[in-house]
Amino acid sequence: MIRYICLLALALILGIALAPAGCSKQEDPMVRIGYLQSDLHQLPAFIALSKGLFLDEGVDVMVAGVFRAGPEEMSAFAAGELDVGYVGAAPATTAVANGAARVKILAQVNKEGSALVVAKQGKIEGLKDLAGRTVAIPGHSTVQDFLMRQALQSAGLDLQDVSVVVIKPPEMIGSLAAGHIDGFIAWEPYVARALTRGAGKILARSRDIWAHHPCCALVAATEFMEARPKAVDRILRAHIRATRLIREDPEEAVAIGVLYTGMDAETVKAAMADIEFDYHPSRHGELHYVRFLDRLGYIRVQDPGIFTDGIIDAGPLERAEKLIGEKH
Repeated sequence: MIRYICLLALALILGIALAPAGCSKQEDPMVRIGYLQSDLHQLPAFIALSKGLFLDEGVDVMVAGVFRAGPEEMSAFAAGELDVGYVGAAPATTAVANGAARVKILAQVNKEGSALVVAKQGKIEGLKDLAGRTVAIPGHSTVQDFLMRQALQSAGLDLQDVSVVVIKPPEMIGSLAAGHIDGFIAWEPYVARALTRGAGKILARSRDIWAHHPCCALVAATEFMEARPKAVDRILRAHIRATRLIREDPEEAVAIGVLYTGMDAETVKAAMADIEFDYHPSRHGELHYVRFLDRLGYIRVQDPGIFTDGIIDAGPLERAEKLIGEKH
């Protein structure tokens, strides 16, 4: 018996030793994903996560960060802590142009969906009334910062005419209600929440400032794209399916939005009506961001057109869209 056990053990050892290296299947590591806290612009990410669409497409993801503003998320990319992320196009552009992070825009997430809100009972009726007032933005070099500057310019005001402070969107409504600020510009659903709470009124929606402007984008670290192109394609297929579900089943989309934002269905539904969910990247819109950010001094690029063509990589999205068309 002892001799038999020894021979069996030896056979097992030799079997393992002689087995070809390719016989053992190494599982792909999970993809590290990030998004913005309670930002309804990120609804496609919430849907893909809650319905298991990433896993259904053959890629396992883990939420490696939930951020309060785009620049924070880009810092995580710079630190090598994220592979893909849902983030504003403006902070992504700024980070790449300044050499802080290496990412590509793979797809659009949404267009429009922000607004400038002022106190409901206040005396501010137009953009010119913001002169001498205090207005909050989510952060410098965010889409909302960009929109705020563009709105002021259209009203003949300069940024120096307004006291601008940085407050994260979850705290904006409370600051407005307490009278600490006179207004804020934020993404949905904080705009809709200010209205349903009776705390604010809309001074200007982002579509009034710049119609169909691109907002959030799905970006990926270039190192990740080079190492795992198949995972990139699978993530994009899940993103496309999640975006389409918003149109196909708005009730389920609202329920998932409630789950991830913690806000009531009335607020989420109203907020969704203010957002265009579209996965096709806008070269024209990105170029507009690049030129404006360059004029502001946030970035310095020699050729905005070349930079724009470099930061957008539409190839993986085209492949993913074609494969989905063949499958469905």
